[in-house]
Amino acid sequence: MPDACSEIDTLLAQDFVERRPNEVAEHLEDMALQEAADVVASIDPRVLAKAFRTLSLAKALDILESAEPLACGALLLNLAPARAGAVLEGLTEAKREEILERMSQADARELRVLATYQPDSAGRLRDPGIAVFRTTTSVADALARLKSVHRGRSLLNLFVVDDDGGLVGTVPLHEALVADPGDSLLSLVRQPPLAVSPFASRSEIVETMRRHRLASLPVVGPQNTPIGVLRLDELIEEVEKELSSDLLSMTGASKEESALSGPGFAVRKRLPWLQVNLATAFLAAAVVGLFEDTIARFTALAVLLPVVAGQSGNTGSQALAVVLRGLAVREITRRQLPTVALKELFAGALNGVGVAVVACAGVYLWSSSMGLVLVIGMAMILAMAIAGVAGAVIPILLDSLGQDPAQSSSIILTTVTDVFGFMSFLGLATVFSSLI
Repeated sequence: MPDACSEIDTLLAQDFVERRPNEVAEHLEDMALQEAADVVASIDPRVLAKAFRTLSLAKALDILESAEPLACGALLLNLAPARAGAVLEGLTEAKREEILERMSQADARELRVLATYQPDSAGRLRDPGIAVFRTTTSVADALARLKSVHRGRSLLNLFVVDDDGGLVGTVPLHEALVADPGDSLLSLVRQPPLAVSPFASRSEIVETMRRHRLASLPVVGPQNTPIGVLRLDELIEEVEKELSSDLLSMTGASKEESALSGPGFAVRKRLPWLQVNLATAFLAAAVVGLFEDTIARFTALAVLLPVVAGQSGNTGSQALAVVLRGLAVREITRRQLPTVALKELFAGALNGVGVAVVACAGVYLWSSSMGLVLVIGMAMILAMAIAGVAGAVIPILLDSLGQDPAQSSSIILTTVTDVFGFMSFLGLATVFSSLI
């Protein structure tokens, strides 16, 4: 009877994981490592993989380091290729080899190859679970094999290869279902195969799929052998994850941090960037110090200074968010830098005019000084135009230098907008001091 109760408990736990994977991921974040490792050993890896998709990479690595190697291997095989490659790469060498030694040679070879590709390459993003058939295979035989071998897999196309294993073309699954059972798969191939190398970057993949309006794209290795498929919905999911990670990075938080991460982890990841931000704040303060005499003569400048800095900062942040999204979805590259910068220059200046009109009216009602109105109006337009350009240029330059544009763009942008905002406002106030 105790064995029966234990089996029921496992089935109930498995059902809960399958129905609420995000909630399970939150629980795993809080669990002790050995307790979480026991979960990995007891839950069906196909079900548990749903929870591991949203689990922070740091926590996933900690859990797998403590888990039984055979269970770890089964879980890795059920994760999305990009996720599996990242996890395998992050494990210690001893643990990685221990896991791979417990797997079949074919599965271990697949994971070893996966870990050698760059994170954003077709080889890392591909799904290796494809259905490959010879040109002479009949529709009836192909469908029968699908039912017996590929049950449970998400398949859109059948891959047709020649006698040497080279890709001849693909057949949409829905066409095979309605075709004559006696037809050969070769007769259903309508056009030459369009495929990419496993070393193709995500930007190349997205551009190819966009240009040819594809929902999936084969990945081929040496001798044109199919080794996987890229699916548009999975690529979109990866981009969404990157965009959400960028939102964290823009504030100096870690991409690996979740809402339930411990305070120690949060401090380790955030404090270095806060110290950098402190240094840049002192730089902005030094600029204000250059105009100490002007501020002492006209105290109203100190009141209005945050207005100009705040508006230029918001303008830069808007441009930064748009450009980061463009880089993430490969809408733009460094070649579009002049076009994007010019667009943000005009957008910033025109927005500056609109904001300056309202600001000037408020300042005049408050101070009745036409000189102060002139200064804040000109400063607002100049500062917002510069901020727009900075928000566009900084992430593109960082990306071209091989740096993560989301990780440090925000701090650099804050420094630029503060420095130029303060300098434009206080500099113009100094020049037109006789009118204030």
